Amino acid sequence: MKCPASVQSQRLAILLEDALARESRLWKAPVFKNGRIQGTDISVSQHEEAVQWLGELSTLFKFCQETFALAVSILNRLLASVKAQPKYLRCIAITALILAAKTNEEDEAIVSVKDLAVQSGCNCSPAEILRMERIILDKLHWDLYIATPVDFVNIFHAMVLSSHPHLPEVPQKKPSLQAEFWTKQVQHCMACHQLSQFKGSTLALATITLELERLTPDWFSVFTDLLKKAQIDSSELIRCKELVDQYLSSLEFCLPPNAVYIFDPVNRDIMYLQTNNPESCAAVVSRPSSHPGHETRGSSQVKMSGEEVGVDEFYDGFRCLYNEGMAVDVAGNNTVNPREVLKGSVSPCPPLQPLIS
Repeated sequence: MKCPASVQSQRLAILLEDALARESRLWKAPVFKNGRIQGTDISVSQHEEAVQWLGELSTLFKFCQETFALAVSILNRLLASVKAQPKYLRCIAITALILAAKTNEEDEAIVSVKDLAVQSGCNCSPAEILRMERIILDKLHWDLYIATPVDFVNIFHAMVLSSHPHLPEVPQKKPSLQAEFWTKQVQHCMACHQLSQFKGSTLALATITLELERLTPDWFSVFTDLLKKAQIDSSELIRCKELVDQYLSSLEFCLPPNAVYIFDPVNRDIMYLQTNNPESCAAVVSRPSSHPGHETRGSSQVKMSGEEVGVDEFYDGFRCLYNEGMAVDVAGNNTVNPREVLKGSVSPCPPLQPLIS
């Protein structure tokens, strides 16, 4: 009888093999020359803005990360196949998102073409979007689905957990949070025209390798194992990894001099209760978000003054957005909301300074 770990490894190997085969058959990327897509007037900045706009729309319509990645893939494949004009770029992008949503999303999550055209501000009529939809399907031979960088992140992450379960430094974050972090990094990289020249498997592995270098001294054994399974050229991966490092580092220094401070009210609630009513900190009960699609993924333990306080560890910020405060049991059965006791208190954020022109 095969052990569960062996069965899981075999399944992941088959999944990776299928993803690589589909990527090898379908992957295309537009060629950039002299600051423009070769053969067109679409500039580098216009292409990057289109990808960033797709990310904003995916967030607006609450599409999953795989939908955004597939939309970018469809956009790039079409731009690599036809000579498009800049005035049609937004129409192509919004149509690619619609096709990706039809492929990945549940029917209930898909917005009608009419509503999407209005809410997105794409300046396209529903008829134009439908015509573009037929053009894309025809040019891509109705074969839309390709393994995206996000898909490879999920596969590689599962392989790391399966093949190296005792890696000490990687579980600093829970597995779901680690995969989420890697996915966000890959999504940022997909907006870079230089990194769009690499296949999704290469981009995903380069991003993961950078993070593994930071997390664990045993990163090289994990890296070589994934490299061998993915059959990626090492020189190409190293080049991609260097570009990913440069691009992500540049994003970290893009904050304006008068950056806005983001304050987490949940942490302030706990700090207030710890200072004014320490015994109540032991019984903090967090309530899951009732907003669709924002389910609680579990709870983590926050250590303060020798006590452990359970808080919603994944979507705690969404409770604040929808005014869902934490219910706190204070020395018995009485329940209070920290939001009430904190009304009128002064925010600890330092005052903003005027912009320097």
